[in-house]
Amino acid sequence: MSNLTINEKTISVSASPDTPLLYVLRDELGLNAAKYGCGLGQCGACTVIVDGAAVLSCVTPLGLLEGRRVTTLEGLGSADAPGPMQRAFIAEQAAQCGFCIPGVMMRAQALLDRNPNATDAAIRAELQPHLCRCGTHMRILRAIRRASDERKAKAADARSPQ
Repeated sequence: MSNLTINEKTISVSASPDTPLLYVLRDELGLNAAKYGCGLGQCGACTVIVDGAAVLSCVTPLGLLEGRRVTTLEGLGSADAPGPMQRAFIAEQAAQCGFCIPGVMMRAQALLDRNPNATDAAIRAELQPHLCRCGTHMRILRAIRRASDERKAKAADARSPQ
């Protein structure tokens, strides 16, 4: 039995410690945003955030996650109340087939969490592990910039006197 913190909730999971996190998320917990792409950690479709870092859940065994914080796309917001990254992707119409987009959003979220002022070059470098054949690459970049700008505006509003 492993205890995980997923999307701010502590959850007990009975899967074997060598079970990939992706299988636990999708099959046991019904968190289906992370996708099974290649199963080899080569496409990025399964990306989630673990303790602030983008992680490929298809090659991350459950046994490495005891006591760590996992965030999936479901943890960023919902269909009814999307988070800033999700709103930015919707506004820029950055998803085409949508298969790789959850992983792209999670890696972008991890980047902006550690570097709110990420440059276009930094964003492009960060997304290198992701395979996407959608053809919306420029929209994806605009969406990440939009999310970054929204975060900066919100932070500036919080600092300004009322």
